Amino acid sequence: MGFYFLAVVILMALAVSDLMVGVSNDAVNFLNSSIGSRVAPRWFIMIVASLGMLAGVTFSSGMMEVARKGIFHPQYFTMPELMVIFLAVMLTDVILLDLFNTFGLPTSTTVSIVFELLGAAVAVSVIKVMRAKSGFSAIVQYINTGKALAIITGILLSVAVAFLTGALIQFLTRLIFTFNFQARLKRYGALWGGVALAAIVYFILIKGAKGASFITPETLEWIKHHTLTILGLAFVFCAFLLQLLMSLFHTHVLKVIVVVGTFALAMAFAANDLVNFIGVPLAGLSAYHAAGAAADPFSQLMSALQQPVRSHTGILLLAGMIMVVTLWVSRKARTVTRTEISLGRQEEGVERFEASPLSRTIVRMATATGEWISRLVPKRIRHSLDRRFDCARARPHALEDEGERPSFDLVRAAVNLMVASTLISLGTSLKLPLSTTYVTFMVAMGSSFADRAWGRDSAVYRVTGVLTVIGGWFFTAFMAFTVSGLMAMAIFYWRAPAVVAMLALVAGLILRNFRLHKRRESSQKELDVFNLRKVKDLRYAADISFEHTSIFLERIAATLEKAFRAVSLCDRIQLKYLRKETKKLELWANIIVANVFKTLRLMEQADIETSQQYTRVISALQENAESVRNIVLRAYTHVLNNHKPLLPVQLEELGQVKDLLCRLLNQTAGALAMRAPLPTEPVEETRRRMRQLVSILNRSQIERVRTETSKTRLSILYYGFLRDSTQIAEHTLHLLEIFRLFSQRRNDESSTDRS
Repeated sequence: MGFYFLAVVILMALAVSDLMVGVSNDAVNFLNSSIGSRVAPRWFIMIVASLGMLAGVTFSSGMMEVARKGIFHPQYFTMPELMVIFLAVMLTDVILLDLFNTFGLPTSTTVSIVFELLGAAVAVSVIKVMRAKSGFSAIVQYINTGKALAIITGILLSVAVAFLTGALIQFLTRLIFTFNFQARLKRYGALWGGVALAAIVYFILIKGAKGASFITPETLEWIKHHTLTILGLAFVFCAFLLQLLMSLFHTHVLKVIVVVGTFALAMAFAANDLVNFIGVPLAGLSAYHAAGAAADPFSQLMSALQQPVRSHTGILLLAGMIMVVTLWVSRKARTVTRTEISLGRQEEGVERFEASPLSRTIVRMATATGEWISRLVPKRIRHSLDRRFDCARARPHALEDEGERPSFDLVRAAVNLMVASTLISLGTSLKLPLSTTYVTFMVAMGSSFADRAWGRDSAVYRVTGVLTVIGGWFFTAFMAFTVSGLMAMAIFYWRAPAVVAMLALVAGLILRNFRLHKRRESSQKELDVFNLRKVKDLRYAADISFEHTSIFLERIAATLEKAFRAVSLCDRIQLKYLRKETKKLELWANIIVANVFKTLRLMEQADIETSQQYTRVISALQENAESVRNIVLRAYTHVLNNHKPLLPVQLEELGQVKDLLCRLLNQTAGALAMRAPLPTEPVEETRRRMRQLVSILNRSQIERVRTETSKTRLSILYYGFLRDSTQIAEHTLHLLEIFRLFSQRRNDESSTDRS
């Protein structure tokens, strides 16, 4: 029994790891609405969610039976066979969830655990059938096919139900309140809030009570016979309380709903998903105890696991505390949250996902269908709907003045929380392990779709993102089934050595993913530097735009230095890396351009001359990014195709051009960063020297072409570097001149104000 005792210890350790990686992924389910709407400071939201999780874990006792007998029939397996299944499941789960956390993709912990149990159980069943020399049809008796299919069907069905429900409720709610909802909220916000809160109370505190570890059977029976009474009283009490808070304390009804909804959804998450993290280890512990009480622990069938079980409240609370600590300290949880919020964002901005052929096709079909339906609707009704869905009339809530603009408003946040918590709690009450990720994600996507957040300018990118996430869900199921099955076979045949090897593999993969996530997080922080969110003061916006341009020019200079060094050494790996860097530069340029547009919106009509100068900034930024991309791409293609390296004389000449260009870029970047115009003489001297040098080098290269010293490929690379370098220099000088004009105008305005 020594090996199996160690297996139980390993299962408990993996349960802690699984709790941490699982919460990091599932935190998005109950944080995205409150954080996306900025209903309160982040620390307050985290406290509310933490309290909800601690309350929810005590409601998850009834769900623990899914891990024991929901997927397979334990009475046909011995304790050693179950330990093989449980170890394979937990090892696979930690690897999969950490992988998805690293890339910031929300996946389903429920789907992963269900398919891992299925894959490992099928693998062990196949081995048992082969040893017994029975037909493969006998596998059916080991697997609870009816229950497994019901779970899988329920999970997949929840995707469609969640999207349609979220879209319908959001459409009706927005139709009532519109984006300018303050006035209507005073009239009937309390009634709507009463319905929302009563629904949450019904499904969380009443239906969910069936699985609570501290609710007695008598209490459950009383609740069952007085459900309608409790529901009606909850509506009346909530509506009255909200109206009282509005009248006496001017409380924002939607903020109350979002905060309570965050608590409720965190509670539903803990009640429904805790089984995904500790259900398997607890089942392994039960199997170990049951085998220890038998005369022959290694051949005793585990019929004991068929009996109902109620987990100890202390164990559930300990698990809840681990989840709370993880919620506060996990950086990967923020990465996953960022993905879902960006896909539901109301305003335009930098999109994380690129367009794909499938997303373009879907958007074209949806657009054509929408236009056809629009023609059937009377013009008067269309105009009325357009007015009620006009987000330009939205008035931001107070917290917006303290930081960045919310990704969506409180109306949508309230709908997301109300619908998602209701659907998840209903599944919990029926003991169906619905995927909280599927439900909350699809509700959020349905509500953003109904809210017209997927406009023509963003739809293809948002659809690509949704398809990527959904594709990841199918990938989760496939990998969970396959990897868990392979691990189960390895552990079954090689026992302890296989477990040790797999633990080392898990540790190595987690360390690798940690480093990868750190690099991705660093790249995201660089992008966040350029995101100008709080744009209210023209002077501040202009200064920040120039500061961002300074960083942009410094990175161009650094990229050119690295590219020249790489092409001189024929370093294909470095040039391949620089290709990714140029894509980042193009993204930076687009973000700065978006900031310039925000700045232009702050200008008065009289600032038409300054506005025209800003349009030149846009052109210069984009041209510089494209020129750097051309230089790197041309060099990479040349080296990749194993063409002859540049001649020493060509490297020397291009090095002179590069040095002058980088000096100009760094000088300009320094001036923009310090907000101090450069003296005219050094800049003009650099410009003059560069023009003269390029003219001389052109004549030298023509001579090499004439004498065939430089072949065609070398000439293409050489002239491309010269041309693009000249373009970068000219556009950088434009930026410098625009900055000088802007600084001069600001100084004139300051002098006028003082006089």
